[in-house]
Amino acid sequence: MTHAESWRPRVVVCGTGFGRTYLAALRRPGVPLELAGILARGSKRSLACAEYYQVPLYTDVSELPGDIDVGCVVVDGALNGGHGGELAVALMARGIHVLQEHPLHHSELAACLRQARRSGVVYHLNTHYPHVPAISTFIGAARRLLERQPALIIDALTTFTVLYPLVDVIGQVIGGIRPWSLSVGPPGAGGFGSADGTIAGVPIALRIQNELHSADRDNGAHVLHRITLGTQGGNLLLVNTQGPVLWSPRLHMPADYKDAVTPQQSAAEHLDLPGTSCLTAPAAPSCRAMLSDDWPDAAGQALAGLRLAIIEGEDPLPRGQYHLGLCQIVSHITGLLGRPSPPALASGDAIVEADRLVRCQPA
Repeated sequence: MTHAESWRPRVVVCGTGFGRTYLAALRRPGVPLELAGILARGSKRSLACAEYYQVPLYTDVSELPGDIDVGCVVVDGALNGGHGGELAVALMARGIHVLQEHPLHHSELAACLRQARRSGVVYHLNTHYPHVPAISTFIGAARRLLERQPALIIDALTTFTVLYPLVDVIGQVIGGIRPWSLSVGPPGAGGFGSADGTIAGVPIALRIQNELHSADRDNGAHVLHRITLGTQGGNLLLVNTQGPVLWSPRLHMPADYKDAVTPQQSAAEHLDLPGTSCLTAPAAPSCRAMLSDDWPDAAGQALAGLRLAIIEGEDPLPRGQYHLGLCQIVSHITGLLGRPSPPALASGDAIVEADRLVRCQPA
């Protein structure tokens, strides 16, 4: 094994909100990086995280030791009133490679890319969700399908907070985002808006829940990601972030059925295909399992990708140009949608009650 293959970069995780996902990722089996510390403001939660993972807690970039290789910036950017962009720049100025969670404003991302070039470090903006198992399965199946058949339409439902990664998923599926042209319709009922047009020549229909609770941004979404890819042969559906992923061939009446008495008299092979096939486990994992396993695994993949890019001496600008394009699309849509309104928040009890009502069998 070469030195590069055995190298375990020392990582500091900045922030302990969504940063808890990264902390868990760095203790997952097989992740080739080492948790070396936490950089946070010193809240009760941050102190508890540092104690749980048995690592130092730092409260300023100047306190970091000189052997830190990677900084995971899991702190809000300027779009959400945070200083994540400034923190990423400060880390890179010290020669530390950076993996940063979305979203960032276009100008903030451009500043990070300029600093990465100046400091000679690798910088990745992470949209997280493409690494989640169900979405990764959807992307892989969609790519295989589009190698043989063109995309006829992509129809998607999402919420304001995860619009950026949804557009990234679309870009990964169809192989790019340029050129694009999207117009936003008038606000609909229930806090939903729409954006229609094309991305990379593919017709796009987006419905966006334009609601956000400023004090409780993690709650309020009806659906995080629901995407349907339509092709000549059928449609591929990602039901939600955790899955499942469903494939449904189009209904097509064969020519030899026109004069047949029964369907069995037709020799058409496609009539015997399942009406819908599940490409993942039929039941998606629980939210607890998603938070405990799927999300840390996804963060671990992003970290492993950054490590490989460091070893290969990747130029951060080509990847950065793609993300600058994503910023432009999302900024265009959200600017036309206008300021999100506060949603009606559901309680955990209400969710459990609804689940039981739906699952109950009539007498």
